Amino acid sequence: MTKISEYFQNVPDWREQHKVKHKLILLIGLCTYLSNGEDYEDMVIFAKTKGGLLPDLLSLSNGVPSHDTFNRVFQVLDCQILRDFLSAHGKEIADVLAEKQICLDGKKLGGTDPCGRGNRGLYIVNAWVAENRLCVGQEKVNDKSNELDALPRVTRSLDITDAVVSIDAMGCHKQIASQIKQQDGHYLLALKKNQKELFEEVVCAFKANSPQCTQEEWEYGRARFETRKCGVLSAQATMDKDVIAQWDGLQTLLKVESSRTVAGRKTTETRYYISDENEADALYYNRLVRGHWGIENHLHWHLDVTFREDDCRARKGNAPENLATLRKLALQIITQHDDKLSLKKRRVKAAYDTEYMIELLS
Repeated sequence: MTKISEYFQNVPDWREQHKVKHKLILLIGLCTYLSNGEDYEDMVIFAKTKGGLLPDLLSLSNGVPSHDTFNRVFQVLDCQILRDFLSAHGKEIADVLAEKQICLDGKKLGGTDPCGRGNRGLYIVNAWVAENRLCVGQEKVNDKSNELDALPRVTRSLDITDAVVSIDAMGCHKQIASQIKQQDGHYLLALKKNQKELFEEVVCAFKANSPQCTQEEWEYGRARFETRKCGVLSAQATMDKDVIAQWDGLQTLLKVESSRTVAGRKTTETRYYISDENEADALYYNRLVRGHWGIENHLHWHLDVTFREDDCRARKGNAPENLATLRKLALQIITQHDDKLSLKKRRVKAAYDTEYMIELLS
């Protein structure tokens, strides 16, 4: 708790001090998200009801700030301040990133531009450690751009030595594969027709050759039955050398055939991947493919459902990104807490039980 509170209390105050009535109130925002709050009005309610119970954490010598004050602070706060702490906090819990799977994927905040299409509004690429279920980095996608704009920046911000970086088909580009290799990492890239030449080569390779090894996994739960069959081929033995030369370190081709039956309705899908690793182990790759979807199931889903992120209507200045970062930090904190409650119920309990909230922070 000391480290978290000290960081927020020691953030440099950029405001003109003779006009300042309240100290920086970032910790109130974090505590509000931990205790089931959602917006600036909830931050005011938290400060009024809990501020007197947390004198060592919250300095409210001039009373409780208004929701307009919270709004102004988060609008002008430099986004890098919270991004740096989110990254440092995540890396500290994950210890080291070596030999881990780091999933990169983008998420749009629907509340920033409810009628917008594509990447209009706030679109953020997140870096997620699958084994620890932690967000260790994020970068905003620039306006009128796409994920390719932010993927190199978020990759550059991470120490990915010996880690496997998995990205969906949007990130399947030669430059990104080369950057991952230059940073001493490994890549697992989903492949679709946006890379037409490579896609056709890989499809033909699996049609003309039997996989070196295969492995099949299945899952069952809540009336859903899913199977995933992974086949592995050597790129050097089955593909045109000129095509391989365009992709830094390309060694292995993967074909994953999945079928899902939900409420009696069956759907099938075939997906292809490329990797620079030379593992003759289909189980290893099958689990990496499955692990990549953890960023959807354990980060994006909880932000939308547990934290109701798309209902947030903060749209001006830096507020949307700053609040998004606070939500991820709160998710980090409640995920690492060890009890039998769901993440949603941990937030509810923190709202009622001040000691429990302090326990979360510690």
